[in-house]
Amino acid sequence: MVQTHITYEGSLRCRAVHAPSDSALVTDAPTDNHGKGESFSPTDLVGVSLGSCVLTILGMVAERQGCELAGATVTVEKIMQTEPDRKIARLELDIRIPGTFDGGQRELLEQAAGTCPVSATLEGALEIRTRWEWDE
Repeated sequence: MVQTHITYEGSLRCRAVHAPSDSALVTDAPTDNHGKGESFSPTDLVGVSLGSCVLTILGMVAERQGCELAGATVTVEKIMQTEPDRKIARLELDIRIPGTFDGGQRELLEQAAGTCPVSATLEGALEIRTRWEWDE
């Protein structure tokens, strides 16, 4: 079990502290929802969670295969809906993998991306689209 302590600082800003490491991050409401947009919004962090979880799982698989994945990136685009409720409608992931991977390795990594715990948690709650770019 991991605890995070979150404090409302006013002006639609919160500070979250990861108890085990004392690392902190700040969230702001986005400008289109009365905030300053000076930091991640809470819904931005859903995309951050998904993207970093996917890269972590890919890193685990690559290490087991003896492959180098350093420099891999995920760009996440968050698409919101406002009706009937304001929520994330879709997350689009652009995954870029540097280096040379054969067809079997690519297939293994692409399958692994869908197994991250965040992806499993979000399944059915919103649409996730994934595009892959492989260096040749």
